[in-house]
Amino acid sequence: MPSITRAVCGTALAAVVLLASAPAHADGGPGSPANTTPPVKTDASADGLRLRPGAKLAPGRVLDIKSVVETDGGDERREDTNVNVTFALQAEVLFDKDSAELSDAASARIGVIAAEVRKQHATALRIFGFTDNLGSADHGVALSKQRANAVQRQLAKDLGSASVRYEIRGYGEQYPISDNATEDGRRKNRRVEVGFPRR
Repeated sequence: MPSITRAVCGTALAAVVLLASAPAHADGGPGSPANTTPPVKTDASADGLRLRPGAKLAPGRVLDIKSVVETDGGDERREDTNVNVTFALQAEVLFDKDSAELSDAASARIGVIAAEVRKQHATALRIFGFTDNLGSADHGVALSKQRANAVQRQLAKDLGSASVRYEIRGYGEQYPISDNATEDGRRKNRRVEVGFPRR
């Protein structure tokens, strides 16, 4: 059964989904002696352990393991899977309120993403903007698209002559990751995500 391990390192919180966990101690407590009962013996020739005539095992496959690292305040998040890398930056990290002009601090944070794009030799980037549910839906869609465009322009500048194809979308209040009923939840929903395939 999958288990989730969380570790706090400095100001970052890491959550890694693991496919197997260590065997539990007899009483479940740390430092408890392991169960010393010998394992049950199995008969390799038992009918229940053999495939029916003509049956085949399913092909092996690699399970997708997800790693998520997020700052304490939730301003920045990085999600890694076997196939993709996704960065999410809260709007307040990049922009002033109701603005699509990048702040002075935004360049350095987008530069970190550009460095990872180069490291992964990514040639296709998805840049998606999101807002909270305050204001009109049309305004949210327009603002989220403008913010995604601003991040794309800065990434293109950082990546220089690299040949990269961009997919840019503004989703407004669609696809919230938190509850829009609270200011903390709305802050998390106001974000720009940059994703690309990993190598």
